[in-house]
Amino acid sequence: MPEIRLTPTGQLNLHAPDTDPAPTALTEAFARDWREGLFLLAARGDLASSPSMSFWTRIAADYLTRLCHAPEAAAHVQSTGPRGLKHRLPTPHSIQLPPPPPERFQSWADSAPPMVGGEYLSSDLLAGIWDELSAWAQETMARDNGPSEFLRKRAPRWNQVGRVTFHLAENKTDEDRPFAFMASFSTGMDASGQVRHLPLRKALELYAGAGNKAALLKLLTPVHEAAKRLDWVKVLVDGGDVYRPMAWSVPRAYEMLRSAPSLEDSGLSVRLPNWWRKRPRPQVGVVIGEQRKTSLGAEAMLDFRVQVALGDTPLTGEDMQELLSGTESLVLFKGQWVEVDRERLQQALEHWKRLEREARTSQEGQISFINGMRLLAGASADLRDDDQDEAIREWAHVQAGTALREILDTLRDPARLRVDESAIGLSATLRPYQKDGVGWLHFLTSLGLGACLADDMGLGKTIQVLGLLSRIKAEAAEAGGRAGPSLLLIPASLLGNWRAEAQHFAPNLRLLFAHPSETPRKDLDALARDHTRILSGIDLVVTTYSMVGRMPWLAGQPWRLVILDEAQAIKNPSTAQSRAAKKLPAQARVALTGTPVENRLGELWSLFDFLNPGLLGNAKRFKEFVKALEARENDPFGPLRRLAGPYILRRLKTDRRIIADLPDKTETVRYCLLTKTQVKLYQQVVNHMTKTLKEVEAMARRGLVLQTLMRLKQICNHPAQFTGDGDFIPAASGKFARLTEICEELGERQERVLVFTQFREIIPSLEEHLERIFGRPGLVLHGAVNVKRRKAIVDQFQREGGPPFFILSLKAGGTGLNLTAASHVIHFDRWWNPAVENQATDRACRIGQKRNVLVHKFVTRGTIEERIDDMITEKQRMVEQLLSDDAEIRLTELPDDALIRLVSLDLDSAAG
Repeated sequence: MPEIRLTPTGQLNLHAPDTDPAPTALTEAFARDWREGLFLLAARGDLASSPSMSFWTRIAADYLTRLCHAPEAAAHVQSTGPRGLKHRLPTPHSIQLPPPPPERFQSWADSAPPMVGGEYLSSDLLAGIWDELSAWAQETMARDNGPSEFLRKRAPRWNQVGRVTFHLAENKTDEDRPFAFMASFSTGMDASGQVRHLPLRKALELYAGAGNKAALLKLLTPVHEAAKRLDWVKVLVDGGDVYRPMAWSVPRAYEMLRSAPSLEDSGLSVRLPNWWRKRPRPQVGVVIGEQRKTSLGAEAMLDFRVQVALGDTPLTGEDMQELLSGTESLVLFKGQWVEVDRERLQQALEHWKRLEREARTSQEGQISFINGMRLLAGASADLRDDDQDEAIREWAHVQAGTALREILDTLRDPARLRVDESAIGLSATLRPYQKDGVGWLHFLTSLGLGACLADDMGLGKTIQVLGLLSRIKAEAAEAGGRAGPSLLLIPASLLGNWRAEAQHFAPNLRLLFAHPSETPRKDLDALARDHTRILSGIDLVVTTYSMVGRMPWLAGQPWRLVILDEAQAIKNPSTAQSRAAKKLPAQARVALTGTPVENRLGELWSLFDFLNPGLLGNAKRFKEFVKALEARENDPFGPLRRLAGPYILRRLKTDRRIIADLPDKTETVRYCLLTKTQVKLYQQVVNHMTKTLKEVEAMARRGLVLQTLMRLKQICNHPAQFTGDGDFIPAASGKFARLTEICEELGERQERVLVFTQFREIIPSLEEHLERIFGRPGLVLHGAVNVKRRKAIVDQFQREGGPPFFILSLKAGGTGLNLTAASHVIHFDRWWNPAVENQATDRACRIGQKRNVLVHKFVTRGTIEERIDDMITEKQRMVEQLLSDDAEIRLTELPDDALIRLVSLDLDSAAG
């Protein structure tokens, strides 16, 4: 089914399935202008075929409703948006349209369904979308000769919405009839800019005469529509009472109060007493977690108590008797009007009292942590959702007690922890948001709860986990003991990155790599036999997902933490890899991912089945829960977001607080492993050079070395580039595997990337591979592309919603281009000249770039690429001598033994 996706820049895209390629009015509207498409959703009203479309339809319908109820004003009125933006209207007809209150935007954000781009949702972003929709509507009204023609043409179903208002106010001078009713209609704006209302009977005078019959009919149409829906309105209309003010009894007033939604659906505006919107009603108050706990988790128990309260005021038995003894649904109680549904209130009270009695009998007055969290999120304790639960939710209020509320507030705002960097103990200066991340991880895991750190790629998830481990070690040492080892599972391609970052930032931590590429087989065998003794001084054991099934002893070792990097590796719960990871015992669990897993419900469940097992129920119950949420009219996905939200910390590079703390450019080495085929070919080329060096003369030697360097680069890229057989199977290359990992995450994030290579012959294979990953075609640029064509290609990439990737040869794309639409740069192979690479990187880091740019430099481990990168990183004197200008020619001048050391293969490091 079609769905709407939110882009990182705050725009909307309509994504239709490939099985339905035929264009529709909606797809064409979104293609012209996403704001037009959003308006059309509400105008037609019958296109909400997916949760994301329903969500955006509701928001657009809210805008359209306000537009229809707003009066036409004089020329050039300024319309102020929710973020203070003013739209100057060059039209003789305009609309003064006030925005919704800020809490409305927050409510929308909190109840949004999972969707692609959902991680970018916030109240500010929704306010911006409202501004953009309003700006489009005003501009279009100018072309359509004013609001009336605009609505007639673009929203014919809404065109009959009138300007009649039903008013209900208190009439405190009459005890028997304490309310007053009046119908009015709006005639425009007064001098102060307020809507001017006249009694509805005046309309009969103003529109007297045959020439005004159509205008009067249009005005009264909503009244007659309401009379069709509501009997009490029909009585008013038939008797002519709708045209005069009346004093009303409590039952008649309550009937109108309850009918307000139907009146508005009919096209009427409704004005009610201010207290009705937040009308007080006695509710069963349930307080969970008043007492402080040292640990939480699936096995923890929470105290809870039940009482009946009106707002924050507990009600006594006498109060309850007074409220329940009457017959009216609206009661004047202690000076304020209170709504009472006696049957539902009694039903809710009996439900909670029964749970309280059961808890006192079997659990010493406590409920499980999991059930408590579900109730606080607005779900039922067993994740079932039925009509009875709806009644109980409406007449009961569940809240966290003092201790639990403090914990939940801290999880939602990690800055409250105010972590001292000296307590972390890294050899690095952490950015403020990274200190907050370390504190948040420490806080959650100390309570025994699972934590998902879901920061954007490039924000330093690795260093935050190293900070967590360092802090745990320091605390244990202060207490005179040891924390015990933690376990980290990662893809094989990340072994080098974790080793490098741990050595650089956390040399105080002792790491053990339980993987054949890092540790000799005999040592791994010894570890399996005597892991308890060997791990006694180890802080972190690092291994790969694929190794867990080959080392059964991992499931028998008690771990302080089990940490998953690239945790989307367990998104499919049925795989052996996922099942093995979930069996690992730990005091707490941590997941690292840059993929917005909460936008894929199956992946979200699998992740939480690892982090906090049981919180989202079993797979079957979770599916039933989600289906029930989709059927809800109000706050459909709010309970799920509130249930999972406290355990997910996501910071985005688009966040203003994060952007201000980031450099313009962040460079990182992405280590890649060689496949068995690459290892074999690489070793053959090195052996050939080693043998032939002794047999050639000086001039031939230079040619041999240059040829060898070129061949080794080709092999590191892909075996097919060396053999020339054209069979670029992605699985045959470690670099293609690394490219897949990075670009799959970028595709989920809807971020765009530049990919540089110095080899034109590999570009078609890269293009084909990336098109499969992103599901969309990209662009290429190399020396054979016509100069005139280059500008068109660049313009295409720079457009909003343009192609997701752009592959460039290093020479053709290294200078003169402005490609700020990309926030990532990948150097697929290295030029070995930092200046040349920096020139290429600067295609994205140009004037106009508003985002942090993350630069990924691919380096195959154990090869000449890693040794050259080490030379550049360590700034040895050889760098200037060997790697300035033409690096390869200078390398030919090395002595034989130095040259062989440079190109030789470290097999343990190179192969996964």
